Amino acid sequence: MSNWPLLSLLIWLPILGGALILAVRNAQAARWASLAVALLTFLLSIGLLTGYDRGAAEVMQFVEQRPWIPAFGIGYNLAVDGIAIALVLLTTLVGVLVLIGAWGVINKRVNQYVAAFLILEGVTVGIFAATDAMLFYVFFEAMLIPMFLIIGVWGGPRRIYAAIKFFLYTFLGSVLMLVALVYLYMKGGSFQLADLYQLQLSAKEQTWIFFAFLIAFAVKVPMFPVHTWLPDAHVEAPTAGSVILAAIALKIGGYGFLRFNLPIVPDASHEWAWLVIALSLVAVIYVGLVALVQDDMKKLVAYSSIAHMGFVTLGTFIALWLVREAGNSDAARLGLQGAMVQMVSHGFVSGAMFTCIGVLYDRLHTRRIADYGGVVNVMPWFAAFALLFFMANSGLPGTSGFVGEFMVVLASFQWHPLAAFGAATTLIIGAGYSLWLYKRVFFGEVGNAHVAEMKDINGREWLVLGVFAVGTLVLGFYPRPLTELMEPSIAKLAMQIASSKLL
Repeated sequence: MSNWPLLSLLIWLPILGGALILAVRNAQAARWASLAVALLTFLLSIGLLTGYDRGAAEVMQFVEQRPWIPAFGIGYNLAVDGIAIALVLLTTLVGVLVLIGAWGVINKRVNQYVAAFLILEGVTVGIFAATDAMLFYVFFEAMLIPMFLIIGVWGGPRRIYAAIKFFLYTFLGSVLMLVALVYLYMKGGSFQLADLYQLQLSAKEQTWIFFAFLIAFAVKVPMFPVHTWLPDAHVEAPTAGSVILAAIALKIGGYGFLRFNLPIVPDASHEWAWLVIALSLVAVIYVGLVALVQDDMKKLVAYSSIAHMGFVTLGTFIALWLVREAGNSDAARLGLQGAMVQMVSHGFVSGAMFTCIGVLYDRLHTRRIADYGGVVNVMPWFAAFALLFFMANSGLPGTSGFVGEFMVVLASFQWHPLAAFGAATTLIIGAGYSLWLYKRVFFGEVGNAHVAEMKDINGREWLVLGVFAVGTLVLGFYPRPLTELMEPSIAKLAMQIASSKLL
C-alpha cells in the first residue's frame, strides 16, 4: 500500500460513497452500503499504522502534493504524523460505530442520514491530514454542512435553533481564522504549514494572529465562555450526531492549537498562555459544577464533555510555560502527551456515554433523569457497560479517563501546585455528577411501569458498547502504543515552541 494515495482514499472514499448513497432509495440498502463504505475506510486507515515508518517518525509521512490553485500557491497537500494518525484512526473507527448504533433507529430519509455521516467522516479526515492551511480551512468549513443537516433535519423539537447556533458560533470563529491565514500568506507568500512554521513575525502581529486562531479553535473545543452552543447541539442532535460531535468534532479544536497556535505564533502563545490556562481551569471546575445540577442526561454529559476537554487546552498551554520559563522539555512533552491521550480517551468515553443515553432514549423516549430508576433490575448487561463508562468519566485508574488527566495534572504541578489542585478537582466533581446520575437512573427499585418493560441490549448495541469498552480499558491499562506513536511528533512540537519567532 506504500504507493497508494492512502490519505486521498480515506478522504474521498466516504465522501464519494456518501454522494452515491444519496441515490439509493431503499432504506435497508442504504444502511448496508454506508456500513460497507465505513468499514472499508476503517480497514484502509489501519494501513497508516502499519505503513508508518517509526525510524523517521519526526517527519510527516504518506505525503501527497498536487497543485490546486497555483496562482496563490495553494496546493492539495496531505501528510500525517503520529498525532494525526491517532485522530484519523479514531475518526474511522467511530464512523463505523455510529452507523451500527443508528441502525433502525432513524427511518426518515435514511439514505440522506447515512450519507451525511460518511461525508462528515471524509471531511474530518481531510482536516487532520491537510498540510496546506487553505486546504485545512476548506475542510474545516465543509464539515459544518453535514453536521448542520444532521442536527437540523433529524434532531429534536428545537433542532433548528440548535443547528443555527452551532453554525453561527463555528462560522464566526472560522472567519477570523481565514483573515489570519490571508495575512500570513501576504507576509510569507505561502499557505504551506511547513513554510508558516518558519515565518518570523513581530510581537503585535503574533498577538493578533494568536487571538484569531484562539477564537476559531476555542469554539470547536469548546472552551469557556464560547461553549454554550454545545449543550443545545447535543440535546437536539440524534444519538449518532451527539456521538460523532463529542468523539470527533471537538478534537478539531485541540488539534488546531497543536498545528497552528503553538508552532506558528509560539511567542504570543507563551505570552497569553495564562489566559488559556485560566479558562481551562474554569471549564474543569465551574462547568463541572454546572453539570451537577442538570436534569437532562444529555445536557449533563454535554457539560461533562466541556469540563474534560478543558484538560486538552490546559496540558497544551502549560507546556509553553514549562519549555520557555522552566526549560523543562520533559514535563512539557508530558503535558502535550496528556492532552493528546485525553483527546483520544474522550473520544471513547464520551462517545460511549452518549450511546448509553441513546439506548435508554430508544426504549423510553425521554432523557429526563427523573423518568428512570432501577434500570439495573431489567437491563443488567447494559447497566454493567454503563457503570464502566461512568467510572471512566470519573477518572477511575485502569480506564482511559484517568491516564490523560493524570498526565496533565502532573505537568500542571510543575507550573504551579494550585493549578494542579484545581485540575485534580475534576476527579471529585466528575465522580459527583457521573455517579449521582448513575445512581438515580440505574439503582433502586424499578421507577415505573415503563421502566419495567424495558429490554436489555441487543446484539447490535452489545457490539458498539463492547468496542467502546475495549478502547476504554486497553488505553487505560496500556497506553504505551499510543504514546509511542505520538512521541516523536510531540518532541518535535516541544522543540518548535521553545524557539522564538519574533522579528
